[in-house]
Amino acid sequence: MTGGNKIYTKGGDKGETSLLGGTRVPKSHERVEAYGNLDELNSFIGLIRDQDINPHYREILGRIQEVLFISEALVARDPDKETVKLPQFGDDDIHLLEKEIDAMNEELPELKNFILPGGHTVTSYCHIARTVCRRAERSLIRLSQTRKLDEIIIRFVNRLSDYLFVLARKTGKDLGAEERSWITPK
Repeated sequence: MTGGNKIYTKGGDKGETSLLGGTRVPKSHERVEAYGNLDELNSFIGLIRDQDINPHYREILGRIQEVLFISEALVARDPDKETVKLPQFGDDDIHLLEKEIDAMNEELPELKNFILPGGHTVTSYCHIARTVCRRAERSLIRLSQTRKLDEIIIRFVNRLSDYLFVLARKTGKDLGAEERSWITPK
């Protein structure tokens, strides 16, 4: 690489990073943890999008990735230095998830027991993304208890975990995978 194309800055070599706005914080800061969890979730969503799935789901997952990236930026900004104008998202994105959940659920058998993740690689990826989504949600809630945070992010991530659960079931059905119920031992 030459000139300005270097990816490394060496600015984090001592365990710190910059929020959007320039404030330096430890890499263990709760804000960094929260947007890092969203970034991990976004990567898993990308992995699901790369699978051989219904093109409609791929399109919806693309929009989800965009909203997650906006959320990452909103979480990464320094609330005391909101000089950077960031894109926003709204209730329509949450409503889209609800509409998609309802449409997929209409084609699925009623859920009467817990189900075990697995049955097909795509289904498993959806379940992994769902669990990462729940972790991201927990870190966002922790952050919101002490720091300023746009509450729509938590609402979106909460609904997204539901979407990923139903997507796991629906892709499993589409791919002919067995859905294994977990029956409470007697």
